[in-house]
Amino acid sequence: MRRRSLLAAAPWLGGAARAQAPPVTIFAAASLTEALRDLSGQWAARGHPPPRLSFAASSTLARQIEQGAPAALFLSADEEWADYLQQRGHLAEASRSSPIGNALVLIAARGTAQPITLSPGTSLAALLGPAGRLAVADPAHVPAGRYARAALSWMGQWDALAPRLARAENVRAALLLVERGEAPLGIVYATDARDMPGLQLLGRFPAISHPPITYPFALTRQGQQQPQAQALLGFLTGPEAMPHWARFGFIPAP
Repeated sequence: MRRRSLLAAAPWLGGAARAQAPPVTIFAAASLTEALRDLSGQWAARGHPPPRLSFAASSTLARQIEQGAPAALFLSADEEWADYLQQRGHLAEASRSSPIGNALVLIAARGTAQPITLSPGTSLAALLGPAGRLAVADPAHVPAGRYARAALSWMGQWDALAPRLARAENVRAALLLVERGEAPLGIVYATDARDMPGLQLLGRFPAISHPPITYPFALTRQGQQQPQAQALLGFLTGPEAMPHWARFGFIPAP
């Protein structure tokens, strides 16, 4: 587990305290949707109030927190947006850790292309055809798009493909563009491409093609004052949750 700082141990609250505690509000990257809903259900099954979940691009959520949105936990898809909030005093630095990671993949609609090896010699422009666009989360601010830009730059194809991008508001929206046939290819996280009947995995980008994909989790300044938020963060980053993250395709962070 990549851990920048240690989370102070939060006590597991008794039943009476749990019953009186308000729900914890979590702002989380869109790529965490299914896994976090599953883990939140497990948390609620322990007698805690079900968390309130808000999913969007990490950049969107970070700016909302900066503007005063009442989030207790921030689960980002990259370190940069956690840094952004931390540098502005919106995160509890001692609570921050990066327990899970992901991989970057190329997808297409099922039956439309053959698997390939992604390398600097692979021509994605040829695979797109003369008019096809490449679906990605917006590289201007969304983590998945930033990783995609790094991978395309490593391939030597960013300049050629930048004008042909179908820029989506988050990684899930990029996936839907491919699923609906609006873009022949897309770059998404490996976890997003799992178990999608209408899509196929064409190739996995090598780890050297982009910065490590890690997910920093932290209490916000508001969450730092909430024992339930502290306990929930401990649960989400602890050893009991790791098999559940893995079941949804996430890997331990380097």
